[in-house]
Amino acid sequence: MPTPPSDAVASPYHSGTRFDFAVGDHRFVIAQPAQPANGRPWIWRPEFFGAFDAVDAALLQRGWHVAHCPSAAGRFGSPGAVDEWDACYHYLTYEWNLCDRFVAEGFSRGGLLACNFAYRFPQRVLAMYNDAPVLDIRSWPGGFRAGKKGPGDAACWPQCLAAYGLDEHTVLDFHDNPLDRAQTLAASGIPAIHVVGDIDAVVPVEENTAIFEQNYHAPGSTPGSTPGSTSGGTIRVIHKPDCDHHPHSLEDPTPVVDFLLDIWNTRR
Repeated sequence: MPTPPSDAVASPYHSGTRFDFAVGDHRFVIAQPAQPANGRPWIWRPEFFGAFDAVDAALLQRGWHVAHCPSAAGRFGSPGAVDEWDACYHYLTYEWNLCDRFVAEGFSRGGLLACNFAYRFPQRVLAMYNDAPVLDIRSWPGGFRAGKKGPGDAACWPQCLAAYGLDEHTVLDFHDNPLDRAQTLAASGIPAIHVVGDIDAVVPVEENTAIFEQNYHAPGSTPGSTPGSTSGGTIRVIHKPDCDHHPHSLEDPTPVVDFLLDIWNTRR
């Protein structure tokens, strides 16, 4: 089992041990299971480590590692954030000997980084689990997609524009959102599972996951194909009818956990 850096701060995390440390300019949080599963599977969360983490806890219990890189967080899935994940990926796979394919777990704004990394490096992503995900910066934090249902975030919007090198004018012609890339992701054969609250007022489903799901079936694929198929376009959306943006996840994470375990057992 890899040895964390000598200055790593260790603490209990569910059934495993959490390590917080930095390697150069890169910061890491890694939850290590008591007994790693064969093949050393892992799930990587871009944002909000430890929040609504029922799926993470269940996978940790089954021998999965859980990773987070704070140095990539808060950057709205921008190219710079993808570059940071790229650097962190090499550390996690070489120094920690984790599997070269992982589950990208996009909670809220983390959906931007999960999908954008998968778009650039599809061969590294086993599957995506997105929970109330932001899939278009115009929906959040912009708040100005057609229909203007989402309120956006006035404080985060200028930060997001700066991260992408955009302004109020150039963003109107921006087409590198996960929604724009859904068909390419589907054609890459990356299965996805989403959990959404149907009355989400912050990241409206109809501006994000509903469009993503509609576009996710690659040409020639079969809508509703089962996890583990090789046709591409595999996506499952779990709806919570009376749920807003919070709480995330499910009271019983079994449907998500089973989906990801099935992918791991059939595709690794």
